[in-house]
Amino acid sequence: MAIVIAAALLAAGLVAAALLHSRAAAGRAPARRRAPGNPAPIGSAVRTEEVEHELLERRGEIARIEERAISKEEAIDVKLAELAKRERTLGDRERELEHQRQLQDERKREHVRELERIAHLTAQQARQVLIKEVEEQARHDAARVVRQVEEETKREADRRVRNLLSVVMGRLAASHAAETTVSVVQLESDDMKGRIIGREGRNIRALEALTGVDFIIDETPHAVVLSAFDGVRRETARLTLEKLLADGRIHPARIEETYYQAKSELDDHIAEMGEEAVLEARVEALDPELIRLLGRLRFRTSYGQNVLAHVVEVSQLAGMMASELGASVKTARRAALLHDIGKAVSHEIEGPHALVGGDLARKHGESEAVAHAMEAHHNEVEPQTVEAVIVQAADALSGGRPGARGESLEQYVKRLRDLEAIAERHPGVEKVYAMQAGREVRVMVEPGALDDDAAVLLSHEIAREIEQELEYPGQIKVTVVRESRSVDYAR
Repeated sequence: MAIVIAAALLAAGLVAAALLHSRAAAGRAPARRRAPGNPAPIGSAVRTEEVEHELLERRGEIARIEERAISKEEAIDVKLAELAKRERTLGDRERELEHQRQLQDERKREHVRELERIAHLTAQQARQVLIKEVEEQARHDAARVVRQVEEETKREADRRVRNLLSVVMGRLAASHAAETTVSVVQLESDDMKGRIIGREGRNIRALEALTGVDFIIDETPHAVVLSAFDGVRRETARLTLEKLLADGRIHPARIEETYYQAKSELDDHIAEMGEEAVLEARVEALDPELIRLLGRLRFRTSYGQNVLAHVVEVSQLAGMMASELGASVKTARRAALLHDIGKAVSHEIEGPHALVGGDLARKHGESEAVAHAMEAHHNEVEPQTVEAVIVQAADALSGGRPGARGESLEQYVKRLRDLEAIAERHPGVEKVYAMQAGREVRVMVEPGALDDDAAVLLSHEIAREIEQELEYPGQIKVTVVRESRSVDYAR
């Protein structure tokens, strides 16, 4: 670059000198001689001054060009120095990364060697053991499928004969279970069914995932059927759907917002139902938490009998019996009203509901006489007071009257709870819902705790445990749902 600039300056100087020389020669008189003593012409002096002035301007321009060239050269030198520095920095980083990669590879090899030392197996041997176990499981599954096909073939002849009887039994069971496991939401028109389902089913999937309730949308005109064994879930789903239909906006974000609104309203409604039960049983000054738990019993059944109606009935019977026997009417009524309150938290606290209820009563300020009568109503503890015997007798009268209870529904609900409990005990499981009358278990997992491969294995593990621990008709579908969400806020 410096050589090119010097050559340019030299060429500019030569051009300027040649121009000056030509103009000076042109300014001289070629032929005429001046007489001695005569002065030089004025025009020649003027031209000489013009040439000198122009020469000065050229020199100034050349000096400016030279300064700009020098400044550009300095800037280029600075940039070259920066580039060299960056190149050295990148080289250092590259060497550091290569060093870290080598360390990582070495640590990985050490980890594998340590695992082999602990397991007394090489990686190849462990792989062979795993492959062998998978093959054995696959053979087991294949054999089971073969046995199922053989059994279905043997039963085909009998199935046609029993078809009419099974239809009649199904209709009878449906009429009995509809009161306690099904809710119906009326629609203004069948066009709303498409909006509830949503594009590619995204709305109905969001509803079922949030509420844990099976939304049955079939050919039933102007109606959607909600099916679930848990009454609180089913009522929350019903309120959510009714709010969405009234609002008209049905999409996943609105569904989630409406669900939490309905859940909050249902909590208030549960407290109101608890207060109504307290007034109906003529019991005073109960703790607000006990009142809320009483309200939850409105959505719980025991052998087909509504538990809240049952405890109110037992409280009234116990009050009348205590009055006849000269016992404490107040204690008998309170203990009878609260005797099944442990069922409201039976899915949260392990143990017999009578003992759980007694602990809850003591925790919320009830007397020892009330807590003892509650614990003794199923003989978990020996009755020590007259009031405890009265509560036990009143409970038996309420449950033993004709038409009060049905054994099959309680067994059905217990099987559904056991299904959920089997899936919930696995790590990474966030929510579990038994759906389709116990024919499907839907498992919501935490996306950060399990990847897609682990979700597949989880579904197989749950299915195997259900086969080993439960007895059930037909088959149960295990669905593992893994959904990840990314949320940020624009400020």
